[in-house]
Amino acid sequence: MIDKLRCIFCGLLGLCLVFVAGLCLWERSSSFPVGKTTAVLAAAALTMPDGDYPVSYASEPTVAPNIPSPTAPADSAPENSHIIVQEDVFSEDPSVYDDRVHLPVYEREYSEGDSEYDTFSLKNTTSYVPDISSLLSEPLSFDVTDDDEVQVLIYHTHTSESYLTYDAGYYHQDFYPRSTDPQRNMLRVGEAVVQTLNSLGIGAVQATEIHDDPQYTGAYSRSRATIEEYMTLYPDIKVVLDIHRDSISFGDEGGKVKPTFTYNGKKAAQIMIMSGYPGENSEGFSHWQDNLAFALKLQSTAESMYPGMTRPLYLGNFTYNMDVCSGSLLIEVGTDVNTLSEAVYTGQLLANVLAKVLQS
Repeated sequence: MIDKLRCIFCGLLGLCLVFVAGLCLWERSSSFPVGKTTAVLAAAALTMPDGDYPVSYASEPTVAPNIPSPTAPADSAPENSHIIVQEDVFSEDPSVYDDRVHLPVYEREYSEGDSEYDTFSLKNTTSYVPDISSLLSEPLSFDVTDDDEVQVLIYHTHTSESYLTYDAGYYHQDFYPRSTDPQRNMLRVGEAVVQTLNSLGIGAVQATEIHDDPQYTGAYSRSRATIEEYMTLYPDIKVVLDIHRDSISFGDEGGKVKPTFTYNGKKAAQIMIMSGYPGENSEGFSHWQDNLAFALKLQSTAESMYPGMTRPLYLGNFTYNMDVCSGSLLIEVGTDVNTLSEAVYTGQLLANVLAKVLQS
């Protein structure tokens, strides 16, 4: 009899725990907009990405960071550049979110890495110590010609990453930085890169496949299949760039950081160029030094054309599909609290930098 009562008691206690857990889950998910992925999956997508995803190396101070003075605007555009002056795309009035909890956005310019070289810096988490001067002096391992053939592929492993649509110094608590709308996510930034490259005489194409929705895990495997398909379709492709955006957070209530610089009086998102290192086993990734040389040339050229454009170049123990060719890199354009307008503007400037390097 006692054993039977004990079983009944344990069963009731278990039901109570399940009920309380359900209430907590409902409360946590209630702030997400209707029609989005569930709160649990959304949180997982942002905090527990698949094992390939690059983790931001920006330090997270315990106090709000100092916001540096913006970079002085240049007097004119560099030679052989193309900048489309346009109004903010999808700009929203932030007052529509006045009834929601606001969290701070800290604006800053990242420039200091582990080591400094000339006008830029490097963040190196590998055991390899690069001879930067030597790598910069070497010619590219590939040639890009001025003809109608497609030679540059822009794609997005995490296609649905998106940005804020207003610049108010805050974001609302239930802000969801992902979208399948091609005019709001990474496709819009990639489009700016491709259009500008084509206008400068470099054949470029954008892969518009969404690789991270509805399933986030495995996005790199799916994007690799896309790369292979495009490289078969366009056999002259020599440059393959995966365009992402980053996220730098100070915790649940601490706010987020957006990295910016200013060119010609207009605010833009800083970029972080990432180049992979295979460690002691370079089998299948034998051209990683060619990728690094390409990355260093982009970094140096970007800083000469648009001072403040780059965060420290990140050399790390990862591949992220950079083994597909000797001109393959991953580039982060801003963070989730940069505005879409800032990111699109950076896409145009990045294309100018690419053209300068590829046509040198």
